[in-house]
Amino acid sequence: MTEAIYLEVQDKCEDLKWKRQVSVNGMLRILGVSRSGYNSWLHRLPSNQQKRKEIVKEKIKEVYDQSHQNYGAPKITKEIQKAGEKISERTVGKYMKELGIKAQYVKPYTVTTKDSDFSSKLENVLNEQFNPSAPNAVWCTDITYLWTNAGFVYLTSIMDLYSRRIIAWTLTETLAVSCVIDTINKAKKNRKLANPVIIHSDRGSQYVSKEYQKAASKMILSYSKKAFPWDNACIESFHAIIKREWINRFRIKNYRHAYILVFEYIETFYNTTRIHSHCNYMSPNEFEKTYEKVKELSMSMAS
Repeated sequence: MTEAIYLEVQDKCEDLKWKRQVSVNGMLRILGVSRSGYNSWLHRLPSNQQKRKEIVKEKIKEVYDQSHQNYGAPKITKEIQKAGEKISERTVGKYMKELGIKAQYVKPYTVTTKDSDFSSKLENVLNEQFNPSAPNAVWCTDITYLWTNAGFVYLTSIMDLYSRRIIAWTLTETLAVSCVIDTINKAKKNRKLANPVIIHSDRGSQYVSKEYQKAASKMILSYSKKAFPWDNACIESFHAIIKREWINRFRIKNYRHAYILVFEYIETFYNTTRIHSHCNYMSPNEFEKTYEKVKELSMSMAS
């Protein structure tokens, strides 16, 4: 008899035992299963293949939980393969379905920024070149809204396009120009700039203000084309991801609650742990450390 029949016997006995006393022999007779066959199946030890499957499932669940229940089969596969396990993405997807877990769905990127009619002097220096060859060559920045029970708060972020790392962020209760000034000052403090860096943004009023231009005076300012803000897709995408993967799971009480959630996601997960296909399935921090190691090795070999 197939294993499915034996499982059916066991399930029916479990379902009925609370209602009335059930004769196992009677149930076996109805389903056409021998008593010896049922006992053999009941006491059969799991095969090596079944044992390995359960171990792999445990690893999948562990990686999934460590990702705040965000990773899908591709990223979980990469993480398990890093540990030396040979497994295909298809198998991981199959096991995830059996475990009843799945990735958090991220909607495709859509434009949310409304462009304004500012001066034609605002140049698009970036021009959709999203893959610089080193850190601190190109940054991009944007502002997004987060809803709380006490009203909106505003997250301003700056991303290094090389590693997709969030190098500075601020959370404010207003959209004053100070939110972008404070963020850019944090970024300059956090990073050592040897060469002028391109910093790209949309044409929002905060980013065309005199205060912003003064704070970024030693940088090369770049702005999305009028009515075509796709050049800011990377940072816009990050803001969509933080909402989908984390923020939208909570009923946020107020500014303090929102700050704790943003800090936890960016500083303890996104920059440090969350793997990214752009970074060869490393975290942004790990990707930058690898760059520095390769750079030091190249310099030592050249000297």
